[in-house]
Amino acid sequence: MSTYGLQEGGGRERGGAESRAAALPTVSVVICVYTEDRWEDILAAVASVRAQSLPALETLLVVDHNPPLLERLTKEYKETDGVRVLANAGPRGLSAGRNTGIAASSGEVIAFLDDDAVAERDWLRHFAAGYEDPRVMAVGGRTMPIWASGRRPAWFPEEFDWVVGCTYRGLPPGRVPVRNVLGGNASFRRTAFDAAGGFATGIGRDGDKRPLGCEETELCIRLSRARPDAVLLIDDRAVIHHRVPAGREQFRYFRTRTYAEGLSKALVARSVGAGKGLESERRYTTRVLPAGVARGLRDALLARPGGAGRAGAIVAGVAAAAGGYVLGSVRARRGGATFSVAEIGGSTDSEGAGI
Repeated sequence: MSTYGLQEGGGRERGGAESRAAALPTVSVVICVYTEDRWEDILAAVASVRAQSLPALETLLVVDHNPPLLERLTKEYKETDGVRVLANAGPRGLSAGRNTGIAASSGEVIAFLDDDAVAERDWLRHFAAGYEDPRVMAVGGRTMPIWASGRRPAWFPEEFDWVVGCTYRGLPPGRVPVRNVLGGNASFRRTAFDAAGGFATGIGRDGDKRPLGCEETELCIRLSRARPDAVLLIDDRAVIHHRVPAGREQFRYFRTRTYAEGLSKALVARSVGAGKGLESERRYTTRVLPAGVARGLRDALLARPGGAGRAGAIVAGVAAAAGGYVLGSVRARRGGATFSVAEIGGSTDSEGAGI
């Protein structure tokens, strides 16, 4: 396992486990929620944070413009120390909810957990350990799918697990530097937001509308520009388990989500330039995906279940994403909707053309 040359305790080793824990940064956890349909999932997510081997400083539940859910969660946790329930103070959507949580938090590090995921016991400990190097501005983890049907659909390629918000085949193993972390299982040093601002509104998800994304990609690229010395890591020991509902196991959702990813990537490229905006995607499409097609075809020849389906899904996913990117680029050039980047706790400080 790669460790990127970071020390796992370094000179603090002599002080024992207690002194190492005391030296780790404090971590606030933000969970953005929007629907009562995920009530049991939300409770499970909070419980997993409260069971961490490295206790969170606080858990902030940010409710996205849903007064009944806000009231219900407030009652649920009114006597629970360390859990706070807040209303999204910005426009509807995941990005503004995260920005609300960041502004209200007190930790040196802010971690984000999806509302339909549960974290393993050492999740926060692995995140916090990554910040022993002062250059590290963000640490992400590994997200494992929990399929509603009980197992992965035979046709669903691991290379496209990002479609359901999970770690996909092609990401490097271990603790390694990356261009961007994945938002549902990620953490940032507080000073990262001072340097780069918050998540951009107008890029990411808004409840159950078209499944756009890439807001964390845009933020990470913006952060790297603001802090050229910044290091962003993924540590695959920081594991969460993410529910995949039955509807997202269907090819219709797969096609819609990959198309939406193309739209989002066009907006990111418009914001930060195609060079950075598509840097990781070039390797993914020229190396990872062709290898996935080859594996699928080989499995088909060997009469293994799902081989042809996986190969076909990869081709279809690439085509849908490319179509979304082309259309999104045309709309962006014509000047569609705008997205904005807000100072945390402050007003909008920049805007960009959108789709």
